[in-house]
Amino acid sequence: MFLTPVRFIFAAAIVCTSSFAAPKPPNILFIFTDDHSYKTVSCYDEAMPGVKTPAMDALAATGVRFTHAYMGAWCMPSRATMLTGRYPHGIESMRMSGKYPASEYDPKQTPFFPAVFRQNGYQTAHIGKWHTGIDSGYGRDWDYQIVWNRPKYPDNAGAYYYDQILETNGVKAATPNPNYSTDNYTQWASEYIRGEHRDPTKPWYLWLCYGGVHGPTTPAERHKGMHKKDPVIVPEDIVGPREGKPDYLNDTQAWIKDAQGQIIPQKSGETFGDNAKKARPFADHIHQLNDCTQSLDEGVAAVMKALKESGQLENTLVVLTADQGFATGEHGLRTKLAPYDAAYRGPLIVSMPGTLPQGKVCAKPVNGTDLVATFSAFAGIPLPWEIHGRDLTPLLKDPESAAWPYPCFFEATGDHFGSNVTTVVKNTPDQAAHHHVPWYAALNDGHFKYVRYLTPGETEELYDLKADPEELINLADQPEHRATLKKLRASALDELRRTKAGYAEDLPPSRQMQAGF
Repeated sequence: MFLTPVRFIFAAAIVCTSSFAAPKPPNILFIFTDDHSYKTVSCYDEAMPGVKTPAMDALAATGVRFTHAYMGAWCMPSRATMLTGRYPHGIESMRMSGKYPASEYDPKQTPFFPAVFRQNGYQTAHIGKWHTGIDSGYGRDWDYQIVWNRPKYPDNAGAYYYDQILETNGVKAATPNPNYSTDNYTQWASEYIRGEHRDPTKPWYLWLCYGGVHGPTTPAERHKGMHKKDPVIVPEDIVGPREGKPDYLNDTQAWIKDAQGQIIPQKSGETFGDNAKKARPFADHIHQLNDCTQSLDEGVAAVMKALKESGQLENTLVVLTADQGFATGEHGLRTKLAPYDAAYRGPLIVSMPGTLPQGKVCAKPVNGTDLVATFSAFAGIPLPWEIHGRDLTPLLKDPESAAWPYPCFFEATGDHFGSNVTTVVKNTPDQAAHHHVPWYAALNDGHFKYVRYLTPGETEELYDLKADPEELINLADQPEHRATLKKLRASALDELRRTKAGYAEDLPPSRQMQAGF
């Protein structure tokens, strides 16, 4: 068991002391998108040509936009982190079991923070995708829930946009819902915000989990073709070569040039909703991705309208982020999982007009565990276990100048959690990989990114994110950067030790370490 409730109350209470004073506990609206890159949000400097997300941009204009946010490596561990405030290596009992994506956990070993909020006066609700164990927690973690439970109904797990099997407060619907899922979730969330299915005298926490833009990336009918004339920028290293990069990128190479020199996927149709038999060009993929994002933006507009019209805007903390990003050609990838910004990094916008500064940008890198610490602080509810994150209140008060000495740690441990991660790293490190991507521990210190793979003999990676934001040049072998490499190597180990990672003392040596540096 990773936690003992009484033991860590005081540590958690310390996290909460920097909370804003509020006349009453704030509501918290947590909007969580899926496989959603920061490059598809138009207020980000790196946005693709033609991207238009006016509602997300408006949210950023009323709050703080974080440039570098790292929530998780893929769907399940990201959500587990958002429910516990802990990195995957600190989440005991969570595991895959049965037909994919079936999974399970012991709620006594892995309690979720919404249950603590319920016990302390909040009403909690979850609407949308669930991908963290068959037990979705209704009645324990959630007062109200409309859930598409992928682990529980694996034969329905691909129904991201239509014909979802849904459960409302633990009761399965008689038939699959034929309507577009993003619109469904928006409608139900708006109704909840306006007062349906909740006690109007209590503050509320709503986790709104969209399935968009996860593959098969399927736009609403009204948005199909909206971006078909947009120009498309092809990533520089989409087909390589990628000198100095790890070998696994050869196994994850997803794009090729056809006889006409056109970039196409190696396999056809995988991320499209039409099950195309013939590989479609890279530009089609980008256009369809951006078409699909439009319904998410409309969803943000609708729930913000519900907040304003119900008079709750100024007492609601609104957070918009994604479980992770999704690489669209960068480094030859068409996936999440990898430690590169294109695959892992997502958007993050935090807004609470009248309490938080407006229209500000924070360049400090942060991660998913930090959000749970921040929710705890804003609600004034200490969590009775040790969380790995740090309350972001100082950055929200002063996004541009606040002292923030903490490096941003993030990791990927595949479909393993807790002590099972240590078992693999210690005993069978050659098997520490997920869909061809080796497990890793990584760090962004605001200038450099460092990646340490958990398989023996793989290269370390070091990138100057200011000079090389697309992470094209690995500096790990350059003598002039050796001191930086060693410094961040040590910082990553410090974070593993701080968060009591069982594998901290069993890290396999990298190629650089085997060579003596």
